[in-house]
Amino acid sequence: MRAESPVRGMCNHRRRPRSSAASLALATLTASLMAAAVQAALATDADGQTAATDAARVGIWKAVVPPAAMHGEFDNDDPIGLTAGVRIKADCSINWIDPDTGKLYCFSSATSLVVFLEAPRAHLERARAQWQRRGESAR
Repeated sequence: MRAESPVRGMCNHRRRPRSSAASLALATLTASLMAAAVQAALATDADGQTAATDAARVGIWKAVVPPAAMHGEFDNDDPIGLTAGVRIKADCSINWIDPDTGKLYCFSSATSLVVFLEAPRAHLERARAQWQRRGESAR
């Protein structure tokens, strides 16, 4: 059996229905935020180029593309792709620097980097082997 509160209504956890004014304010705020997001997505830079994100080109999760070209090992190909025998170009916005050699490796996605970091030495060994095979087959 539940104990009653000594003060009537003190344990009443029911939400009061929103007033029509509160609902209107919430709808207005939501619309304003959506309009600001669309405006930001369609903004143009100083050259008049549209700054809208091209998901097919840069990927949906890439936050920063390096301002200058970066040059990683394997001609900027993703090492995980190479281990599978496929060349996947990366823009080096997601990268890893080998602490032992100081070499830069570029990845096409964060998932690829996470998989790589589970066993970096093994993945690098397989990627180097595939890279050498590709070089020999191109000759």
